[in-house]
Amino acid sequence: MTRFYIVCFLLCITLNGLAQQTDTLLLEKLLRSKPKLFSGILNHPQKNQVQILYTQIDRDKSNIPHFRTFSYNLDDLHYFFPASTVKLPTVIFALEKMNELNVAGLTKQSTMITGADFAKQTMVDHDSSSTSGLPSLEHYIKKILLVSDNDAYNRLYEFIGREEINERLQKHKLTTSRILNRYAVRDTEETSRHTNPVTFYQNGQSVYTQAGQFDPKNYPLNLSNTLMGKAYMDSSDRYVERPFNMANKNAFSLTDQQSVMKKLLFPEAFPASERFHLKEDDYRLIYTYMSKYPTESDYPHYDSGEFWPVYAKFLFYGADKATVPKPNVRIFNKYGDSYGFIIDNAYIVDFENKVEFMLSAVVQSNEDGVFNDDKYEYKEVCYPFMKNLGQVIYQFELSRKRKYLPDLSKFIMKY
Repeated sequence: MTRFYIVCFLLCITLNGLAQQTDTLLLEKLLRSKPKLFSGILNHPQKNQVQILYTQIDRDKSNIPHFRTFSYNLDDLHYFFPASTVKLPTVIFALEKMNELNVAGLTKQSTMITGADFAKQTMVDHDSSSTSGLPSLEHYIKKILLVSDNDAYNRLYEFIGREEINERLQKHKLTTSRILNRYAVRDTEETSRHTNPVTFYQNGQSVYTQAGQFDPKNYPLNLSNTLMGKAYMDSSDRYVERPFNMANKNAFSLTDQQSVMKKLLFPEAFPASERFHLKEDDYRLIYTYMSKYPTESDYPHYDSGEFWPVYAKFLFYGADKATVPKPNVRIFNKYGDSYGFIIDNAYIVDFENKVEFMLSAVVQSNEDGVFNDDKYEYKEVCYPFMKNLGQVIYQFELSRKRKYLPDLSKFIMKY
């Protein structure tokens, strides 16, 4: 009997392992069924740096989600520049930190004044885009999720601190990712380690002060593909004829990106010990502004010519300014675009047809092989690929049978 049970136990482990393996066939089959849309990319998947993760969601009778994931060309150690997608975990970690500080009078609406005590740091003591004219953690989060504001991300990076950001990545088992830099301020190796002092005020009274921080640690990852192209333009716009080195930049693998999205949107599917330390109104804040169109926002207010409705919804809509969003569809996502890379990490919901799925993808186009020259084929290659990918998966989902239709009322936001 003992031997029998051992054999059964080993068989169960084997079957469970097989059941958890990611399917690598379905996505390629779907894409190859549309050669006019995808043949160019499929014929050069490495040239265009394509990786895709698609997750089906099936609800049980209690509406608990169960996931089945499919991949194409996925390699978590094959580096791509994650651009603004790193801003989503930064938003989450800033809220986690505030909750864990548990300081009387300190809230995400508290006035957040950023100081400066190291080279290249800048101060912030007002924000004309907010109702009060003052900066706050909540208002920075809105700007990050609506239009991927770089300064707002930098302020959250500074509040959390580089070391704590990376500790939280490890805590949440995001092991093929790291966040090392601010954006759009030409951070150096030295300045990125130093983060600004921050003071929070409530009703004009200081409730929490944090001194400037220094992170002495390094966060090595065994990544391939960190040398790209044949040349680049340096910070003085000089042509440098050697590959562009991304070895010390932010990294956020597609697997980790979708893991963050799953935990954020479906905490009930995870043990309490693995969930983000967020309050109910934290979740609602993130859900609302992840799915809200810039044109639906009053504070901050955005010009519709520069930030059109589907400005941030590459998967499903591409980047067409004339596109009218479908009234029954909402997309909860965080995108990124830089160095020829387009990345989108999305949960797409059709409330009318009871369809939901997760889709994360990266594609790159840089025909001349020169980085940092602002010459990339976003419009010709990347945006159409993202739009077509989202639409093909959406059509597939419309035809997919579900035993239990999902109750999606949790994701109906007030805009």
